[in-house]
Amino acid sequence: MINDLLILGGYGQYVWPAFIFTFLCCFSLYLKTRMELKKNEKIFIREFSRLPDAEFKVIKSKKMPRKACLESTY
Repeated sequence: MINDLLILGGYGQYVWPAFIFTFLCCFSLYLKTRMELKKNEKIFIREFSRLPDAEFKVIKSKKMPRKACLESTY
């Protein structure tokens, strides 16, 4: 039963290396993306932790014109 799974009708020697290669490529892309995300998160936190609270209040208090809201729904 296990041998049949490993052999795959004589194509196992082609399928398993291809499967392993694909898995390693996807895993390396995952690790690279994760590292890049962590780096960008640190940059983001460093940039926006320096902003004073007054700027956030100004941004929150700005109101969008009603005309702009209506145009975006069409």
